[in-house]
Amino acid sequence: MKDNRKHEYEFNKLAKRIRRQVGDAIVDFGMIEEGDRVMVCLSGGKDSYGMLDVLMSLREKAPVDFELIAVNLDQKQPGFPERVLPDYLSALGVPFRIVEQDTYSIVKRVIPEGKTMCSLCSRLRRGVLYRVAGELGATKIALGHHRDDVLATFFLNLFHAGTLKAMPAKLLSDDGRHVVIRPLAYVAEEDLAAYAEAKAFPIIPCTLCGSQQNLQRQVVGRMLKEWEKTEPGRIQSMLRALTDVRPSQLLDRKLFDFVGLRPNAKHDQRDVRIMQYRKLGEPLFAE
Repeated sequence: MKDNRKHEYEFNKLAKRIRRQVGDAIVDFGMIEEGDRVMVCLSGGKDSYGMLDVLMSLREKAPVDFELIAVNLDQKQPGFPERVLPDYLSALGVPFRIVEQDTYSIVKRVIPEGKTMCSLCSRLRRGVLYRVAGELGATKIALGHHRDDVLATFFLNLFHAGTLKAMPAKLLSDDGRHVVIRPLAYVAEEDLAAYAEAKAFPIIPCTLCGSQQNLQRQVVGRMLKEWEKTEPGRIQSMLRALTDVRPSQLLDRKLFDFVGLRPNAKHDQRDVRIMQYRKLGEPLFAE
């Protein structure tokens, strides 16, 4: 009995932390507004299950009214258990749609054996989901990427693309028709794993991603886990750094007018920054 109470206490603390972090992300980035119809992309993995569960919980007490509709893309992977998600979502009472599209065969045919499949798979999946969002009249598309995904993407771009770029918590699609949100942007992967285990979500493994053992994303993921083990708090510090960017302290001349930088006794440093942003035609969000 005592152990049960302890487990219940620990789970409640975990659930409260995740709900708070998701709520903070929604508010910080204006992810969900009155009357939104949020299409929750459900893959069958721990992250998207957790996202749906938390959004359902937050909706009950949210100050705005919004809808949730779960969407799963059945990519026709061999052995995919077709009834797991429909049965689970029906039991929850959540509106849902299962979309069948054989992207698996395309990826296997186009990508040579041993090469990374994620990029093409992601593009195909994104195209289908954008189409379905339009058909459903969804105003927001929610993806289950978490804090560790955001940071892993940052380091992948840093190491392999030579750019300072991560996963934004909210973005507009290239055609300007869809707004994508990532409510789990502040949530640690290990918390989602513990939450999924406690909730006993019916996890469906991906036979594409799971079969690739040497992905650079996995290499970076191991690096982040090792850092957190040896230097607790480093991961959270890096996430915080992504929310506090100082263009004048970097080397990007498109973001800061280094050439036009001059001493000006009439202005403090903040005024100088304001003038430089205005000169570049960039919006300054907090004057």
